[in-house]
Amino acid sequence: MHSYQALLTDLYQLTMVGGYIREGKTEQRANFDYFFRNVPDKGGYCILAGLADIIEYIQRLRFKETDIQYLRKLEIFSEETLLYFEKFKFTGDIWAIPEGTVVFPHEPLIRVTAPLPEAQLIESILLNVMNFQTLIATKGARIRSAANGDTVIDFGLRRAHGPDGALMASRAAYIGGIDGTSNVAAGHCYGIPVQGTHAHSWVASFPDEEKAFRAYADIYPDTCLLLVDTYDTLKSGVPNAIRIGKELRSRGHEMMGIRLDSGDLAYLSKQARRMLDEAGFPKVKIVASGDLDEQIIVSLKRQKAKIDVWGVGTKLITSYSSPALGGVYKLTALDDGQGRMIPKIKRSDNPEKITNPGFKRVARVFDEKGRMRGDILFLAEEAFPVTPPVQVFHPMLPHLFKTYPKDFQFREIMVPVFKSGRLVYKSPPVQQIRTQTLKNIDHLDDAYKRFRNPHIYHISLSRSLFETKQRLLREAVTT
Repeated sequence: MHSYQALLTDLYQLTMVGGYIREGKTEQRANFDYFFRNVPDKGGYCILAGLADIIEYIQRLRFKETDIQYLRKLEIFSEETLLYFEKFKFTGDIWAIPEGTVVFPHEPLIRVTAPLPEAQLIESILLNVMNFQTLIATKGARIRSAANGDTVIDFGLRRAHGPDGALMASRAAYIGGIDGTSNVAAGHCYGIPVQGTHAHSWVASFPDEEKAFRAYADIYPDTCLLLVDTYDTLKSGVPNAIRIGKELRSRGHEMMGIRLDSGDLAYLSKQARRMLDEAGFPKVKIVASGDLDEQIIVSLKRQKAKIDVWGVGTKLITSYSSPALGGVYKLTALDDGQGRMIPKIKRSDNPEKITNPGFKRVARVFDEKGRMRGDILFLAEEAFPVTPPVQVFHPMLPHLFKTYPKDFQFREIMVPVFKSGRLVYKSPPVQQIRTQTLKNIDHLDDAYKRFRNPHIYHISLSRSLFETKQRLLREAVTT
């Protein structure tokens, strides 16, 4: 995070804090839920990512003297508010679903319970980090699914949204299932495998392509992967690569692969594969790059392209086809001054924007084969674990309900992260998070993984939560 992290927020967060102070609300506890309303690319699920950065941010969140000086110059804030900022430290509770978990719309992913100004102050950065990393992790999972077992490498650094965006995106893409990255900083910071080749400029800097390939092979004889489309892929690039591959073999080394970055990748890869096989190089990998995404990869596979490794850049690292996740952070409960959390609701003429009120827990339902069958939102005061069979309700429609049978299992999926401002959760290494992602996806039926018209995963409410929501909606209409 940058040195100005405390000011990396929207102004209205700070002005609301000033208002809470003026109104005597500094000790009033509130509960906010972070959730999203729609899956990007009209998909069936998302992969949660970004929690580790939120933890780091909250631990380091302090207003420096220079921050206070800047805020004073704005002539907006009282000295009482500036003193609050100067002494600020997060003292609340946070529960969250761990990174690498498959998640769905309208369920709380992070639950923040804290004095109202504290919970308000972390909203902007929480949305910034979680929305972006969850978006890219989800895109990574989609691309990995399209590759269907092939290796996928993140080539997106140069097209990412700034240096911080590049680092976060490479991390998130790896969590989503991407196998490696060209981003050396991400490799250093997170232990993500780094991979790369050379650019066209390397080839163009030599008198001819053969000399360029030979020089590269001499320097990197055991990791030699040659870009073959600088001049003519099939008449020059692949024949020269084969020639250099034979020279390497005569010295006890093997060429690793070739890369195609332009042209008809289906045709070129099939022709290159034939030429390599006939020359005695059946194990040389063919890497493809050049504005790839999951839809193009699926199309190339249908055309039986002979591609072993996919280098995906711009359309992964920016989630090009769906560039933002609509995550929100909503107040769902407020302390009444007697130690009770009173459920709050946001009413809207758009049913999608009506919030699920209260202080909630999330249970995931698994059938007898270990497949995910739905998630249930419970009020925190309800008994858990529940004893099946369990009747649950559609979030809005009382005539839509279902019963989960006795042989199903219910697992709470939120875990404590901060208690009274103290960190109680250790973020696992990114490799372990990635493994969690792959396990989660394996528990999800293929119907939810389709790129077109995926089955809708059921997020249901317990009877108590459903009745509370309906009561609050009725009260909102009459007030």
